[in-house]
Amino acid sequence: MPEDPIVTKLREYSTTIWSPHPQSGPAKIVGPAYTVRYIPKDEEPKTKLEGHYIDHVPSSHILFITGPHGTVNALYGGLMSRRAKLLGVNGTIVDGRIRDIQEHRDLGYPVFARDTSTVSPQAKLHVGEANGPVTLQSEEQPDTVIRPGDYLMGDIDGVVCVPKHLMEKVLALMPSQVEADERIAVEIDHGKTFGDASRLWRADVKTAKDL
Repeated sequence: MPEDPIVTKLREYSTTIWSPHPQSGPAKIVGPAYTVRYIPKDEEPKTKLEGHYIDHVPSSHILFITGPHGTVNALYGGLMSRRAKLLGVNGTIVDGRIRDIQEHRDLGYPVFARDTSTVSPQAKLHVGEANGPVTLQSEEQPDTVIRPGDYLMGDIDGVVCVPKHLMEKVLALMPSQVEADERIAVEIDHGKTFGDASRLWRADVKTAKDL
């Protein structure tokens, strides 16, 4: 299957991203989101899936999983990574806890998460919705929503989400910003101060107002 052209373009550039718990390791992932939301067991699911959600994740996508804020249970484990890798999923991002760290590493499958746990979700939670909009469980970003098809990127610094409808604008801004940073790095290596190098090369960088 041909790679998504937007994903191909994003691979050409470094991406500055944020996460409260940076991941260790060289993994770098990018792709459109397939979302899963866990809810308490006493709540009625919005999505009726045939089988397990992991069997429905499309290849070349990023699996994004969230659950109730403060959940101590792991929302994701090693067997899910094993199936996701076989399906050609690009990686998994969990807005919560995971388990089976060594198994993910042994599989060479990239997983990003806020924390770890040893307890599975089955006792308290079940999947309430798949491939629908989900809200980030974050006190710092309480209004952030990840929608199916939004573009997710992750590397050692953390994770970022770009809404699908803004992706073309983001791509239009990236070349001049990346070029400016590369030129500033060269100037610094040759002894120029950061202030002087920045003034020299960032004056013409494209911003949102240029679109």
